[in-house]
Amino acid sequence: MSQDGVGVDLETSLGYLLKEASSALRTAMEEVLRPLGMNVTRYSCLELLAQRPGLSNSELARGAFVTRQSMNVLLQALEREGYVTRPAEAPVGKVLPTRLTPRGRRILEKASGAVRSVEVRMLAGLTETEQSGAFRILQSMIRSLRDGDDGTPAPAPGN
Repeated sequence: MSQDGVGVDLETSLGYLLKEASSALRTAMEEVLRPLGMNVTRYSCLELLAQRPGLSNSELARGAFVTRQSMNVLLQALEREGYVTRPAEAPVGKVLPTRLTPRGRRILEKASGAVRSVEVRMLAGLTETEQSGAFRILQSMIRSLRDGDDGTPAPAPGN
């Protein structure tokens, strides 16, 4: 509890600690990506495309935790810079599948190495067993929040 007895005690709040860890991770990633002319969102987009070629704008936006509009602006910039390619017309429906170019793959290789170095630094104080445990615990927390506390899907926002 806070000093006045209302709210959450930030020093013992796991949610607050997770947010602080997330913020520290993002800051460290931004620092190593900046010299490459990248940021976390650009990196996330390229990494998603490397692992799942042809994702739509909406799928990329969900995976990178940004809006569709922000992703569209980013994809236009990445296309101008020669990192990705999209067809002029959708082969099916309205979806313009995006793919990495060789130039995009080269910058992603450098960015991935930089991001891996941050993750190694983050995990340096943990044993392999502790790392595995942390991974399982975080996955469980994500599942619980996405599925609701009784195993049924959580209601959609606004419902």
